Amino acid sequence: MTDRFDAATAQSTPIHDAETLTKGGNLARIRLEDAEYTLRITRQGKLILTK
Repeated sequence: MTDRFDAATAQSTPIHDAETLTKGGNLARIRLEDAEYTLRITRQGKLILTK
């Protein structure tokens, strides 16, 4: 397995708009199996994902 990012991977990877995920706010909860994460958009426009 390689850690390289290539054009084929870029084209097949889904893109999700963070503002759509947060419905125009700054927080969204994301579930993966039994774990729940919080996605936060900071005032500086950066993303923070915490468990």
